[in-house]
Amino acid sequence: MLAMLDSERFADASPRSVWATLLDEGVYLASWRTFYRILAAEGQTGERRAQATHPPHVKPELLAEAPHRVWTWDITKIKGPSKHSYFYLYVILDIFSRYVVGWMLAPNESGELAKELVTQTCEKYGVDTSGLTVHADRGSSMTSKTVAMLYADLDIVRSHSRPRVSNDNPYSESQFKTLKYRPGFPDRFGTLAEARQFCRRFFAWYNHEHRHSGIGYLAPAVVYFGQAEAVHAARGRVLDAAYAAHPERFVNRRPVPPPLPQPAGINHKPDERAEPAAAGIPERSEVVPRQRTHAG
Repeated sequence: MLAMLDSERFADASPRSVWATLLDEGVYLASWRTFYRILAAEGQTGERRAQATHPPHVKPELLAEAPHRVWTWDITKIKGPSKHSYFYLYVILDIFSRYVVGWMLAPNESGELAKELVTQTCEKYGVDTSGLTVHADRGSSMTSKTVAMLYADLDIVRSHSRPRVSNDNPYSESQFKTLKYRPGFPDRFGTLAEARQFCRRFFAWYNHEHRHSGIGYLAPAVVYFGQAEAVHAARGRVLDAAYAAHPERFVNRRPVPPPLPQPAGINHKPDERAEPAAAGIPERSEVVPRQRTHAG
């Protein structure tokens, strides 16, 4: 019976299936419980079915020390004029500066539109795509062959979130929340033109006026265009003047502006060898370059 259970015919079948198959053929050797006892004695009661194996999805670990090192992009649905009608907002975000480098509002979602947006954004800012990583989740547009071939042509490193792990794309998720909780964001948009007009106002505010907590309460455009150190120094002069005029108002210590933006990462572990931060301002951590892989 053991030889029969381990034969090529029944090697991937459960004891009950073997018992039923033999019974249909007019053969009774033993009960299916006996088959189980025989297999248990040989340590063969594990999964018997032949199954395809899939490689585990790699946890993305990305780090950006400057603009145009890592972009993250995603698509969110915005309610249209009637029930079950939606507009699709594509947004590309530079994670170091939190600057929205490109966006598009369309009536549908497709890989071709995503390709058009990425291409136009790279051309607009003259990006050296050989040093760029673009991260996204595993939506149909993000994983389309059209987008994958574009990445390969431009020498862009492609990165994807793990399935059902929203924390692998935190920057895009946070930006969409800022959009949808912005005062004036309607429950529905009457037309595509109306939605685009709102998005133009929002992204102008987000890039140039919004003080982002993740980058020292600077506006994303200030960091993106390399003005962070100048603004940080100007803030310091204002605080120095305030301290000189009224030192009694600052009991604990001399006031300092929020720290300059630090490298931004996705699932990145800080370098444990880094020296402790001085004066309460964190140091920039050393980064070991990751091996680049191309879309295939």
